[in-house]
Amino acid sequence: MDLEAVRTFVAVAEAGQFQKAAADLSITQQAVSKRIAGLEKELDVRLFTRTARGSQLTVDGQAFLPHAREPLRVAERADASVRPGRRALRVDVVNRRIVTAGLVQDFYRVHPEIELDVVTLDTDVDGAIAAVEAGTVDATFHAVPPQQHLPDVIRTARVVDEPHQLLVGPRHPLANARAVTPGRLAGHRIWMPGLDARGEVAAYYDELATVFGVTIDVVGPVFGNEALLAEIADSSDLATLVGEGSRYLWPDSYDLRRIPVRDPSPVYPMSLIWRDDNLHPALRELRNYLDSRRTDSPDVNVWLPKWEQRAAPSPTREV
Repeated sequence: MDLEAVRTFVAVAEAGQFQKAAADLSITQQAVSKRIAGLEKELDVRLFTRTARGSQLTVDGQAFLPHAREPLRVAERADASVRPGRRALRVDVVNRRIVTAGLVQDFYRVHPEIELDVVTLDTDVDGAIAAVEAGTVDATFHAVPPQQHLPDVIRTARVVDEPHQLLVGPRHPLANARAVTPGRLAGHRIWMPGLDARGEVAAYYDELATVFGVTIDVVGPVFGNEALLAEIADSSDLATLVGEGSRYLWPDSYDLRRIPVRDPSPVYPMSLIWRDDNLHPALRELRNYLDSRRTDSPDVNVWLPKWEQRAAPSPTREV
């Protein structure tokens, strides 16, 4: 069924006159008559009768009217689902416990009028870039090594430099330390079961372990963060690394300690990734907000992976 003919029928029904409907639709009265005639022919009924006071719905027209409005509402919702500014901004925060989720939540507190669709894609930077390029999401957060291939439409900007903290239980030998150096972690078991073995995450932690002689144990079934925290709280030798901005909750009885890692402070650099032809107004608002929140690590003595150090003059393609 011709959707424009249906739209014209509803306009005439609401206006009561072909001439007024034509003005409302910004078309000629002849075009209105032609659309109505075509719709009546397709339905094989008369929809209007002409009177001195205008056009009135026939019995068939009255029966058709509520059904005619429905596809117009569907079309409007479909249009709103894709039109920039009328649909929710879809952002991949990678993990709802890490710093990026907190940043997007803070952004929403500042801009509660902006509709957000927050998702978590289980992928590495290659998959994340592909998702942005395909339009699956409007933006995502990942570390972007300088050798990373970026399609021409993709732009990135570094927005987070997140230091690490050591998470230990009360019986761990480092439990009472106010801070630890990366070298001091040598000989201690850093347990990170399920650590992503793909892409930039694996490359970062492999280099961190090699440079500082740290043993990162990724062996073991993954029962979730709650189980991991319970194991660490009850252990005298297990520890794990968490981001400074990561959010975890545990019972007071666990008495877990978050200890800053400093001198140097290992920093995981994360970038916002988006398409440069994405005109969603909320995307620019998000970029501006993240740029205003961007701060260098307060610890001047930081460690970055070599792939980030090599990229220091131009770490990412920015606009």
